[in-house]
Amino acid sequence: MSKTTSLICALITTFIWGTAFIAQDTGMDNIGPLSFNAARFFVGFITILPIALIFEQKKIISGIQSNKNLFFKYLFLMSISLFLGTYLQQTSLLYTNIANAAFFTVFYVPLVPLILFILYKKKVHWSIWPSIFLCLIGVYFLSNFSNTEILLGDGLVIICSFFWALHIIFAGKFMEKFNIPLIFASLQAILVGTYSIFFAFIFEEVNLSKIILEQYSIIYAGVFSGGIAFTLQMYAQKNIDEAPAAIIYSLEGVFAAVAGWIILNQILDLNNILGCFLILFAVLLSQLAPSLKRSSVSN
Repeated sequence: MSKTTSLICALITTFIWGTAFIAQDTGMDNIGPLSFNAARFFVGFITILPIALIFEQKKIISGIQSNKNLFFKYLFLMSISLFLGTYLQQTSLLYTNIANAAFFTVFYVPLVPLILFILYKKKVHWSIWPSIFLCLIGVYFLSNFSNTEILLGDGLVIICSFFWALHIIFAGKFMEKFNIPLIFASLQAILVGTYSIFFAFIFEEVNLSKIILEQYSIIYAGVFSGGIAFTLQMYAQKNIDEAPAAIIYSLEGVFAAVAGWIILNQILDLNNILGCFLILFAVLLSQLAPSLKRSSVSN
């Protein structure tokens, strides 16, 4: 797989995550966040498993047995971080608005290189730091944060960004060692769904008829976000380092704003458009600057 293919996978992933924000918000009119996440990831599992069995059936046993302990270690770490990240983000939408949630979620962008350095002593290209700054400023303008009240749910989003950062890092580390992203994504989805339904029975009223009322939001968030997007994320991080990948994923705020404009008739003002361009510039800087340096060295 080429870096260009990985970049396309990352952009598609980000587009799906951004547009799924609307489904995540509207999908809790009748059910709680744990019930929504359980249904969403079970649908994602059903979506990905047949594809995984078709394309990776011959590689499943050999892939896992190549380093069984490491495989299950990453499966546990990624499923737990994804469960906590999605649950906190989903819960925050009950207490804050999508604008604030989009702004605070993007805190995983500066967290990824910091955690990489702390855990793995990994240095990043200089372009990452101005890209992070531009990204945060861009999301600030995009979210209209300057015109909104700081709400209690914002704290949940800030915590959730830490788990998103861990998930991105572990995804990159997993793809360095294994080449069975489809089966891994399906196992990850069933685990997150299982964690969610377990705690839903404890903290929420699980009502199948009410879950069915949210079927359209669940199907979109399940098939596309919980299934396809998290699978494409694995392919994306095959050839893209964790820090620039996080910057690309921050484009979900742009896609969420455009989706809100098209679907919910939310008008993009001058600040929103400026925010979109700043994030796009941050993504281009993080991807092109390292390539230009390598090109100059080779010449």
